[in-house]
Amino acid sequence: MKPFYETHALHFSCTSCGRCCETPGEYFVFLTAAEAEQIRARVRLSRSWFRRRYLRRLGEGQLVLAPGQDDRCIFLDDQKRCSIYPVRPLQCRTYPFWPETAGNKRAWHREGRRCEGIDRGEAVPVGKIRRAVNACLAQYCVKSS
Repeated sequence: MKPFYETHALHFSCTSCGRCCETPGEYFVFLTAAEAEQIRARVRLSRSWFRRRYLRRLGEGQLVLAPGQDDRCIFLDDQKRCSIYPVRPLQCRTYPFWPETAGNKRAWHREGRRCEGIDRGEAVPVGKIRRAVNACLAQYCVKSS
């Protein structure tokens, strides 16, 4: 069975509302060590201070950004702009074209209730969506032996 984005045109136009950076409940921004280092260099903090202030480890050892005030991303400023935009993690760069969102009709429409840019604007080329999905799969999927 083909993923939803392969069989239906997905429309998306970011409105800069910042709602994708509000993370109530069990939402996390996952990071690689390299992404964490890029962010640390951008905010110009020592490694130890950055790690204490901005990073957390989940029970499985996965590295995530610490939650900010009111479940907002810790790097979302008062104007709902990303203060680390040039070095934002892959998860942020590929939103909303994640395998679990773009690959399933129900999930796509459910995410559309949170993100006003979903189902707006021009259709996004399937190749662009496929690249985003594949990048997420390559970075976040654990390979089983």
